[in-house]
Amino acid sequence: MKLAEIRRYPIKSLLGEQLPAAELDQRGLVGDRLWAVRDVDGKLGSGKNTRRFRRMPGLFTLRGHGGDSVPVVELPDGRRFAADEPAGHAAVSEVLARPVTIEREAEVMHHDEGPVSLISTAALRRLHELVGEPVDPVRFRANLLVDLPGSDFPEDGWLGRAVRIGPDVVLRPRRRLTRCNMIDLAQESVPAHGTLLRTVAEHHDMTFGVWATVERCGRIALQDSVELVAG
Repeated sequence: MKLAEIRRYPIKSLLGEQLPAAELDQRGLVGDRLWAVRDVDGKLGSGKNTRRFRRMPGLFTLRGHGGDSVPVVELPDGRRFAADEPAGHAAVSEVLARPVTIEREAEVMHHDEGPVSLISTAALRRLHELVGEPVDPVRFRANLLVDLPGSDFPEDGWLGRAVRIGPDVVLRPRRRLTRCNMIDLAQESVPAHGTLLRTVAEHHDMTFGVWATVERCGRIALQDSVELVAG
């Protein structure tokens, strides 16, 4: 198994960035989902409505980039602002047609379920079979894409086991990731889908991929070996 993609989302629920390498600490990929769009009621911008999140159409027209001290938000017209810049807040509010700010994580982590999310190329092939067309991994906004042969949901068998990536990092997958309508939305270069969530619900209990905790911190890079550790 090899590490095929590394993705980080400096500002939660915005488009993110692909990286050739990344550092992981106990929280996950350094800088991942550390900031979020927040409305006047304190809810975080998302593609869904829950107790913590508020659906905000337009988030996928914005992109977050890593920065030296704070991330940078890129608007649809190409303008860029530091995430803590008031002019940026005003510009993002205009795009989203509601008053918002971009704020750093406080006591409660911004992660939906866990620190690091993983999916596999084998599971994407299985979805391809089920929906009749290739499924782009970008739809699942996972931190890590693991390349391995076959067509199945191999991540299910990783739960509770140690997964080593490269020479240093060790993750411990804990649970399957529950999916929402965000996987059907248009983002990056992929159009709206419409039936992907229903397929995942019918064939895999509304889950795809797993989330993991970090047991050993360190650096990972593309094409690092990925292996299940005995014991």
